[in-house]
Amino acid sequence: EEVSKAAEEWGVMHLINHGIGEELVSRVQAAGNGFFELPSEEKERYANDQAAGKIQGYGSKLANNASGRLEWEDYFFHTVFPSEKRDLSIWPDFPQDYIPSVSEYSDELRRLSTKLLSALSSSLGLDDGSLEKELGGSDEIILQMKINYYPKCPQPELALGVEAHTDVSALTFILHNGVPGLQLFHRSKWVTAKCVPNSIIIHVGDSVEILSNGRYKSVLHRGLVNKEKVRISWAAFLEPPSDAVLLRPLPETVTDHSPALFQPRTFNQHIAQKIFKK
Repeated sequence: EEVSKAAEEWGVMHLINHGIGEELVSRVQAAGNGFFELPSEEKERYANDQAAGKIQGYGSKLANNASGRLEWEDYFFHTVFPSEKRDLSIWPDFPQDYIPSVSEYSDELRRLSTKLLSALSSSLGLDDGSLEKELGGSDEIILQMKINYYPKCPQPELALGVEAHTDVSALTFILHNGVPGLQLFHRSKWVTAKCVPNSIIIHVGDSVEILSNGRYKSVLHRGLVNKEKVRISWAAFLEPPSDAVLLRPLPETVTDHSPALFQPRTFNQHIAQKIFKK
């Protein structure tokens, strides 16, 4: 009940008692910290190449966004689940625990996502496995991880880490290094998320909003930079396959009083419409 209430009212929640051990979370954070502390030439070994369609790997963003503020971040992006889709050749080989810790953490997140989707399905009056099945089921759902590194910024009022957006994913799982900066748009104002110890922040993404016919809200959020401290977040995106399933409001969520709010589309079509404005 609490999970569905948060998904309906906020589209985001702090999840505690999630079953992923503190030691594993600390290892994942230490591995990410260690990578971004490497000299630039070492990190560049893992550089992506957006122009060539190579989106996985290390990258930097320094560009003006639609609001006129500078987006300023380094990041590392890679597919982390299922294991057969992991391209370990582009995963950092230093720190040495990077591959083992991130692999184990991703497996744990995938198990956790099944529990969350089950709870959200039940609250819609559906069978426990309904949402997961509609997202592609155990064979098709993937997890992508993006580690965001926001340097200390001498003039934070002129910059953003990431501009306001909703996630295209089904669910997003976020760890952070305890430096505030995640903001959510709630009831017409920006609210800064608290840092709750030993919690994972869960965002509802567009895909679950579509399937629930708008009952669960895909949360508008942005990331701020900090003048005094480096901010790091680990965002893992639970996504349906690109073209194998059709995202549309589930029949049980559509009534005369709640007509379908979304046209059917594949995940790729949704990305094309939203991000590339096709």
